[in-house]
This record gives sequence, C-alpha cells and structure tokens, in this order.
Amino acid sequence: MTNSCLSADIKAIVFDFGQVVGIFDHRLTTNRLVCYGNLPADELHGRLFGTAIEDDYESGRLSTAQFLKAVRESCRLSCSEDFLASAWADIFVPNPDLCALIARLKPYYRLLLASNTNELHSQQFTGQFADVLAHFDAIVLSYKIGVRKPRPGFFEHCQGLAQCIPAECLFIDDLPANVAGAVACGWQGLVYKGIKDLLDHLAALGIRGLGNEASVAKKRK
Repeated sequence: MTNSCLSADIKAIVFDFGQVVGIFDHRLTTNRLVCYGNLPADELHGRLFGTAIEDDYESGRLSTAQFLKAVRESCRLSCSEDFLASAWADIFVPNPDLCALIARLKPYYRLLLASNTNELHSQQFTGQFADVLAHFDAIVLSYKIGVRKPRPGFFEHCQGLAQCIPAECLFIDDLPANVAGAVACGWQGLVYKGIKDLLDHLAALGIRGLGNEASVAKKRK
C-alpha cells in the first residue's frame, strides 16, 4: 500500500522502528520464558503479546513495574522480574540496508523515528542502536507521549517535531494500518516491504541521498 498522491516535495522523513530500522522476533521472549511456567508455548505467546496489558504498557498507562507484575501473574511465571525484563527486552537485530540508508538521508532531510513501544524495549534498542539513532532529529515513543499509532494524536505530536506541513512529511512503516493513519492526517506514506521496494519508491520521488543503493538493491534480486 502506498499513498497514490505521493509527491516529491518532502522535507521530513519519519521511520517506524520495529521491522523497519530494527528487526525483532517476539518468539525469542516466549522461548526464554516457557520453561518458567506451566503454559504451552503458543498459549504463553498469546498472553504476552497483542493483549490489553501490552497496549496499556505501550500507551504509558502502566509503569514497567506494574507491567512486569501483571505479566508474571497472567502467565503464571516463576522467574524473577529481572529475568523477565531481560527476556522481554532483548529481541532486536539491525536491518543493515535501512540503517545505511538513514545515514545517507541525514544531510538532506529532517529525520524522525516514530515507534509504538514500551520502556523496556526502548531502553534496549536506544542503547543497542545508538549509532544509527544519532542520525535522527527527534525520537517519538508511544509510551512517553501516551498514544499509539495509528491514532491521530500520535501523528499530531510528530508533526510539531517535523517542522513542516503534513504534505511534506513522508512516513515509512511496515504496517498498512499505521501508514493509512498517517495519510489520513495529510502525510505521505509508504508501506515498508523490503529495501528494494522502498528504494524504488524513494527514487521515483526524487529523494536525495540514495546514491547507487537503488541499483545495488536491484542486483540482489
């Protein structure tokens, strides 16, 4: 999905983090915790992710201490809270093509990172990805601002940091619903489907800073 009204007049590029800048696997958390309870792995996974507890944590309605307590009780886990926190947080690896692209865009555009995330995850990736995140002019985290994508309030908060009008913001996210939310706020949007697809769309927009990455990505296919 892309915005059919895309134009080349872009002044700010806003990136999602998860599955775009950093790749994550929630199953890593489940696999680390399953031996500390009596639930089958799939049931445990369902109680850990996509729940009201997770939504409350990413929206800032639960503190980390409250979240860990709620998860231990819901999932009937015997591990310590320190182990649970570590198992929850350490799930990320870099997307090297995207990280390289961000560095090349930096001289030409205002860059924002905009993530639905929680305190434990953000503490993990802000340290782990410090070199890449240094290229961003602002970092917007849902748990800090109290609202998640694709709600309008999330994009309204980002808009003030982008320092340009909505039509001059390009939003890149792996989830179509989040991109649709940005487009509904007047932004331009692209669904991230991989580096080749993204570079092709950015090149069509005349985005600066791509260098020869588009041709390199095509050769990988």
